[in-house]
Amino acid sequence: MSQEPHVAQAPRQVRAALLTVSDTRTLETDLSGRYLEEQLHAAGHIVTERRVIPDETVRIRAALVELMPQAQVVILSGGTGIAGRDVTVPVVESMITKPMPGFGELFRMLSYHEVGAAAMLSRAVGGLAGQTLLFALPGSLNAVQTAWKGLLGPELPHLVYEVFRQTSSLPRREAGTE
Repeated sequence: MSQEPHVAQAPRQVRAALLTVSDTRTLETDLSGRYLEEQLHAAGHIVTERRVIPDETVRIRAALVELMPQAQVVILSGGTGIAGRDVTVPVVESMITKPMPGFGELFRMLSYHEVGAAAMLSRAVGGLAGQTLLFALPGSLNAVQTAWKGLLGPELPHLVYEVFRQTSSLPRREAGTE
């Protein structure tokens, strides 16, 4: 069975930045960020940067502004719950120009099968901010694994293709590289 044209034209390599939002984690103790970094590398993608920052509106926005020009995708983990300090989602939503409500809906559906009704506590969100895809995930390793295996891992090249296919920004495949 042949691939659909959009899948065949999707880039093999995506530039992604990782941003963990946490008041308690460091690069060494950030299992979710490490997992994402390993999965991106294993899939042949480029991790442009990986950071851990506190759950503060100004710091999250500043980090996104710095990371977005160097990455096609920024994946955030942490700060998506309903506690008072959880400010990742409002910051990300304020920067998104084209929301992808299906991302959060599908994430919660997948999570429901794993954690039951507690899935409603997740405010996972995704969308396009200018020319950069943003995805905000809960910070737990289990949630990040669910998002990677069920949503981001299989679709990342296709998502980037859809963003850039109308522009000359999409890296072209060289002849004979299949």
